[in-house]
Amino acid sequence: MEAHFLGITELVETPSVAVVVDVMRAFTVAAWAFGRGAEKIVLAESLDEALALKARHPDWAALKDGPPAPGFDTVNSPGMLRSMDLGGRTVVQKTTAGTVGALAVKDASLVLCASFVVAESTARLLRTRKSDSVTFVVTGEDGQADEDLACAQYIARRVTEAGTDAAEFLRRAAESRAAAELTQGVRQGVHPDDVALCLELDRFPFAMVAALEDSLMVLRPAPAPSPGDDTSI
Repeated sequence: MEAHFLGITELVETPSVAVVVDVMRAFTVAAWAFGRGAEKIVLAESLDEALALKARHPDWAALKDGPPAPGFDTVNSPGMLRSMDLGGRTVVQKTTAGTVGALAVKDASLVLCASFVVAESTARLLRTRKSDSVTFVVTGEDGQADEDLACAQYIARRVTEAGTDAAEFLRRAAESRAAAELTQGVRQGVHPDDVALCLELDRFPFAMVAALEDSLMVLRPAPAPSPGDDTSI
């Protein structure tokens, strides 16, 4: 598998297979939403669209980056989300980088959204797909976010090397600018456990697949193929 690592602005053409990585915190939060029972996540283009969707569907739960705001149920924090009951609900998510990255590759034949908490399941799905080329979209800091790049590189390595040790990749993420900003309170809408939750390797047993449904980009959990299907390692 040939892996390419690009920032959002570096996407000059639609890839066939894209893995959109946002560790801190969009796609850690998305995984937690599914872990708390959410049926699907609608990735909104803007805050206005998120609020409009919420207004049309009052039973949906809307979340965003930053501090709490009227119309939104919670913020983009795994530490806060983990106490919510989302059983059977739809979540609307709008973030600064993660949702933007997923929407940038919405026409790809396969779009996976990933973070460390679903790394193995994502790698396993890619392994069974046997794609010749995969584009990893490094969403944070114009493609320079080391926590996202480290996670992308780990998943890419894990597709072909069963014994890949995650320790160095997790260390890079833990020492990233994003981790420091979350820990030091530079960003708003943060729970003290957010960084630790973002570094919890393989917390969930599913990958996350995004696809267009009635003009909306919708993210859903996809059970990882069984280890017996991993024929390439």
